[in-house]
Amino acid sequence: MTSLSASEITRLQTALRRLLGSKDLTVNPAPRAGMSVELAVNGEVIGTVHRDDEDGDVSYAINMVVLEEDLPAAK
Repeated sequence: MTSLSASEITRLQTALRRLLGSKDLTVNPAPRAGMSVELAVNGEVIGTVHRDDEDGDVSYAINMVVLEEDLPAAK
């Protein structure tokens, strides 16, 4: 896993805020070395961001988990 620089985190956060239309979205640096960068909304972590630089092409993948218990009840 390649870590993200502070500059990449800022640029990614700006792009995701624009793309998803949420100024409350933040991309947070990894809490400790070797951990993933975190994606949060209103301070609540909703996923992780991973950087891939295979073959010189850089891309970012977001892994988001939604727990069934967090879904509204079915009608």
